[in-house]
Amino acid sequence: MAEDYTKKEGFDVNRKMKSADKLKIYATALIASGLSFTAGAQLTSSGYGFLDIPVSSHVHALGGVNSAIIDNDIMLVDQNPALLGPEIGTQAAVSYMHYIGSGNFGGARFGMPAGERGAWAAGIRYLNYGAFDGYMPDGTATGSFTPADIVFEGSYSHDITDRLRGGINYRMIYSNYEQYNAFAMAVDLGINYYNEEKDLSFSAVLTNMGGQIKRFDSEYNRLPFDFRLGYMQTIGSSPFQISINAWHLTRWKLPYYSHDKNDTEKRQEIKSGFFSDLFRHLVFGLQYSPSERFYLGIGYNYKTRTDMSAYQRNFLSGFTLGGGIRVRSFGFGVSYAMPHKSASTLMLNLNWIIREF
Repeated sequence: MAEDYTKKEGFDVNRKMKSADKLKIYATALIASGLSFTAGAQLTSSGYGFLDIPVSSHVHALGGVNSAIIDNDIMLVDQNPALLGPEIGTQAAVSYMHYIGSGNFGGARFGMPAGERGAWAAGIRYLNYGAFDGYMPDGTATGSFTPADIVFEGSYSHDITDRLRGGINYRMIYSNYEQYNAFAMAVDLGINYYNEEKDLSFSAVLTNMGGQIKRFDSEYNRLPFDFRLGYMQTIGSSPFQISINAWHLTRWKLPYYSHDKNDTEKRQEIKSGFFSDLFRHLVFGLQYSPSERFYLGIGYNYKTRTDMSAYQRNFLSGFTLGGGIRVRSFGFGVSYAMPHKSASTLMLNLNWIIREF
């Protein structure tokens, strides 16, 4: 299966192994070219799937995709640059995620107002996938190595009107997997409409526009370009908010692998259908927030659940939950997910409002 996976993700393992002086293992290709928030995007992802992994525990708690959250958290800019604004004040934040298996991801971001209607931010992300054993094509062990990605980010936003804001993210992406390395650039463009009286937020985002400047080898790996829509609103006068986000809108069909239950050898088959494709585009969230200083959230990502059907998912696959609290100038958030019965994901956020706007 690893060979099929890597071919679909843009890594032709057989071709690489024709050269005896190159080291390669299937697990490396799996991580390097296809790792994404869904942890199983054989048929729907290009390279650089790690760009879809959220850096905010608030976003992670509500399903992993949310471009319309309104919160005083600079980490949200990763989902939509138009969520950045002068109201964040001068703020710094750090995040940590223990990802499925042995992945450890960290991030940091700093931002501040740029006049009365604008704001800027800069940050860095480091994604470490743990140690892997390397082998020559003939099976000779070559020692362990650690594949990793580093993302440098810059963001700017500006209020177009009192309710409409636009923003841009710029990313420089460096990847190193054993002796292979690559460099890419990407841009996000986003807008957000927010009606404070109705506590209604609506967003539209174009993500990961760009490409590789330096390739791993002769084969070109595409960035996961996407168009997304986000909606979030308070339910009446209650302390509950609902969110619905649509992603992967650049293509309708999102097929996935699933085990054939009637096959004793657990043969994998490709599944696709109207309702399956529809719900794989949608991420749902429900939040309880009695004040601006506290929230509890739960999310459901059907794509995550169906992607994991090719492996050993459990009842919790696709669900995420988390919460956050703010005390004076400090905010703390935590989120948790268990997409696989033997692997879970834990995320922590800490932000500090150095100076209020």
